[in-house]
Amino acid sequence: MTAGMLDPLIHVPARLRIVATLAALPEGDALSFTRLQKMIGLTPGNLITHLRKLEHAGYLSTEKNGSGVASHTSVALSNHGRAALDTYTAALRDLLAGL
Repeated sequence: MTAGMLDPLIHVPARLRIVATLAALPEGDALSFTRLQKMIGLTPGNLITHLRKLEHAGYLSTEKNGSGVASHTSVALSNHGRAALDTYTAALRDLLAGL
């Protein structure tokens, strides 16, 4: 992706909310899947779909502990994801400044 382009992976509103929410955490911190779901307001299936796309791109990581009812999944933004969000916001600022 070149400078000035809006990253289509982040540009999807639900994924932008996910990345921005995780970016607000201190670097290295994570949110539980359930907490992120409540904050974003997506169904579990919808959130899983978006998380998989972001994880496949290397923008975030998920970690699952336990199994069954006692399982706990945490989600964290990667350094690559933080950099992608920084690039995205700079491109958006440039776009808006040109109006």
